[in-house]
Amino acid sequence: MYDRDSLEHARRLVRDAMPPTPQQRWPLLDQRLGAQAWVKHENHTAVGAFKLRGGLVYFDALRRREPQLGGVISATRGNHGQSVGFAARRHGLHATIVVPHGNSVEKNAAMRALGVELIEHGDDFQAAREHAAALARERGLHMVPSFHDDLVRGVASCWLEFFDAVQPDVVFVPIGQGSGICACAAARAHAGVTTKIIGVVSAHATAYQQSFREGRATSAPVTTELADGMACRVPDAQALAIIHREVDDVIAVTDAMRALFADTHNVAEGAGAAALAGALTQRERWAGHCIGLPLTGGNVDSEVFARVLGGA
Repeated sequence: MYDRDSLEHARRLVRDAMPPTPQQRWPLLDQRLGAQAWVKHENHTAVGAFKLRGGLVYFDALRRREPQLGGVISATRGNHGQSVGFAARRHGLHATIVVPHGNSVEKNAAMRALGVELIEHGDDFQAAREHAAALARERGLHMVPSFHDDLVRGVASCWLEFFDAVQPDVVFVPIGQGSGICACAAARAHAGVTTKIIGVVSAHATAYQQSFREGRATSAPVTTELADGMACRVPDAQALAIIHREVDDVIAVTDAMRALFADTHNVAEGAGAAALAGALTQRERWAGHCIGLPLTGGNVDSEVFARVLGGA
């Protein structure tokens, strides 16, 4: 499914649009974890998150499949929507994005700045996604999914960059809809490394952890306020199958945004700091090892981040 040629083609498409992001060790982070901790800085992309990579590859294939297409629609809590907006504008397509009520104010503003038509609907991501699907049928728009092979191939470019530079003993990977962790598994196979993959979910959005442990898709309520990028109520079946096959464990965590800022002075949204939170929960197990920590996004509202730094 994710063969060498398709992954390398995706990497070239991404590189045409953006430079590789850095991977960096931070002494205070090493000290906090008692390990060699490499941070992959996906907060340094043009939309401040790893999702950009998937959108670039998805829209390249979409434009070739449907050259007469006029518009697309999708649902998001923010970073996927920015990826769709960025790639749609690059290909001359109109993009509509549905977000739930109460979504990040600054993520909404960032999507609008990319020319997106923003619609607010429902109380969570699942409700927004169902509304987007209904609008796609009503308006004759292409529905961009939250999980797709082309999205995974694009995101795999992040992990190929990382595994070219570092071969860690373990990586901790946040799970939203699953493209990030499935991309990690695809890149691991391509790079031929033996890195263990540990998935990380919010303790307030545990659908993927429960599904992983029960061996079947299980929905779970979402109550997370900080980790909107991980606010999944219903797991994707294809992503779940890959996670069952390739991932060593899935753990639930709370926030590490303040710790990451203290040690690196990089801003991370809730999902962006989840890898560090996962490593902290398993600090004793991985002491002295080489650890990979993707900082998957830095798009947190200023007011929210101020409260986090203040200890709220």
